[in-house]
Amino acid sequence: MPRVDAVVECPVRRSFRVDQVCGMFDLPWQPKAQQRFQAQLPELEESWQIGLIVGPSGSGKSTLAQAAWPQALFRPKKWPQDQAIIDALGQHSIRTLTRVLTAVGLSSPPVWIRPYWTLSTGQRFRCDLADALLNGGPLVVFDEFTSVVDRTVARVASAAVAKAIRSGTVSCRFVALSCHYDIRQWLEPDWVWDTATGRLVQGRLRRPPVELRLYRCSVAAWRVFAPHHYLSAQVHRSAECLMALWNDQPVAFVALLNAIGRRGLRRISRLVVLPDYQGLGIGSRVCEAVGAWNRTRAFRTTITTGHPAMIAYLKRSPWWRITAVRRCGSHWGRFGQIKGVKSTSWGRAVVSAQYTGPPLHQLLHASPASSNPDER
Repeated sequence: MPRVDAVVECPVRRSFRVDQVCGMFDLPWQPKAQQRFQAQLPELEESWQIGLIVGPSGSGKSTLAQAAWPQALFRPKKWPQDQAIIDALGQHSIRTLTRVLTAVGLSSPPVWIRPYWTLSTGQRFRCDLADALLNGGPLVVFDEFTSVVDRTVARVASAAVAKAIRSGTVSCRFVALSCHYDIRQWLEPDWVWDTATGRLVQGRLRRPPVELRLYRCSVAAWRVFAPHHYLSAQVHRSAECLMALWNDQPVAFVALLNAIGRRGLRRISRLVVLPDYQGLGIGSRVCEAVGAWNRTRAFRTTITTGHPAMIAYLKRSPWWRITAVRRCGSHWGRFGQIKGVKSTSWGRAVVSAQYTGPPLHQLLHASPASSNPDER
């Protein structure tokens, strides 16, 4: 395990005020200021995926990273003012772009087609993170990780990055530099170098569980979630609505409607996870819970979606059966006109699926074999 030794020095120009400070605090004046930082960091040849260098500001995190991996240190770019972020992320396929944006917790298509400068601080952080993972090379060293966002977003983003790398969605190694210790369990690094103690700790920590509570709510609750849905901002007044809470904070919304002409069938017409909580798999877990709950009520559950992340989940989940793939969508035709149905998927590719998993009391104790345990 190599030892990184970095020395930072700069000239000190003598002046009247410099002499005053030296005299007030009994500091010796020297023509050069010098600091030395040392660390023992794992080699790239060793088996690890995620690392963390953590410590107070000014303790040498950036200096050590610059000395150890000078070519891998990510520097945020200047984003174009008049270009959507989906266009500004480089020459990648649309499938790759949407997969990585979703992986870092930025899974809202309306955000993808907006310029960087119009986004919130948390959304900009996730954009920079997606840019680093897409264009940063086999090793990405990200300075000031989560420093500009609130601590809830910091924890969720850390878990999202860890999930993306561990699952192979993003094929790179990642080293985070941060002055915040609260992300350690959420990032689940293979090693942590603490610049405050000068100690290297190896071995993954276990991420805290995300415990959601699902409650019935009124249609009025939709207005909190409507701006973040990629389709119509309306919910039918007869919809049965539920809201998911995490630590007593609303994080997700789902609306159910009776499937027209099909007795005993309920369809998920709206599903939204607030931006600050995207990337943890909350949407898929809520879908499972709703499907299991409906099954205890002798209802079948279906969902039709065009979102790439949800389609990928439905295809790999053992608890959902794909019933239709429509590359040009569908519409209700004459029957829909009679019933007054206006919402259709005509003109866009969608996938339909039906829940085939266990009822709710069994779901709470089950874990599908093909799911990643880190997502639960």
